[in-house]
Amino acid sequence: MAAPSAPSVPRITVRPTRSAAAASRSALAALIRRDLTVLRKNFGEFVGRTLMQPFLLVFVFLYVFPTIGQGIGSGGGTAGESAFATVLVPGVVSIAIMFQGIQSVAIQMSQEFGFTREIEDRVQAPCPLWLVAVARVLSGATQGLISAVIVLPIAAVVHAPGVHAHLTVHWWIVVTLIPLACVTMTSLGLLLGTTFEPRNIGVMFGFVVLPLVFLGGTYYQWTKLSLVHIGGFHWLQILVLVNPLIYLTEGMRAGFTGASHMHLYVVYPVLIGFCALFLGLGLRNFRRRVLS
Repeated sequence: MAAPSAPSVPRITVRPTRSAAAASRSALAALIRRDLTVLRKNFGEFVGRTLMQPFLLVFVFLYVFPTIGQGIGSGGGTAGESAFATVLVPGVVSIAIMFQGIQSVAIQMSQEFGFTREIEDRVQAPCPLWLVAVARVLSGATQGLISAVIVLPIAAVVHAPGVHAHLTVHWWIVVTLIPLACVTMTSLGLLLGTTFEPRNIGVMFGFVVLPLVFLGGTYYQWTKLSLVHIGGFHWLQILVLVNPLIYLTEGMRAGFTGASHMHLYVVYPVLIGFCALFLGLGLRNFRRRVLS
């Protein structure tokens, strides 16, 4: 009598799971899409927030002042006022990028670490902690890029009659400098947002942001600061070199005008260095805040 055959064992096919790198890329893309979706839903508020300060700057300095006879550079007539407009317009674009980097990253992150505790949801994404912070930086950089596109036409148009900013676009500088500037400023936002507690945001603006703006070449050229000296020592021109905004504004003047500016072989390496420094310190602080 034949022995009974053994029962057949069903085959189990084990499909390979996604690699850690693939999962991290998907999580990074999802985090960025989430931020951009929120931006799209609140785009009107974003535009209003982005335009308010630059519009007021150019409206007061380039329209109201020349109209009432108090224009900066008015000693040289409309030519002097136009020269100031040429200097100011790139500066306005620069501070728009900087403020957007701080608002979209530093302010949001301080809230997420504070009362909303939204950061607890973000860090559950299937990716390393540092990638969660990088996603915030990249989405903030995208918002900074949009800000530059929105602000430049406004700053170039809102002038008093007879006052004109003499703009000459050098595209290779624009298309390389603006993305670098956006990432650098959002990396600064990451550092500030992970350094200051939510209750100290006012301190951050008073002791960090305002000095950056007023000593960042927004209203003047770095090359002109050589006129400020003590016994031949150009102390102010040297002091402002610790300010990352000065390199951004000088690069913008090189990209949008024919005015004198800092050498580009200084601007690009220093901005890259600041970007690496801010991002490295910001990622370190982010990890400490999350794990504490």
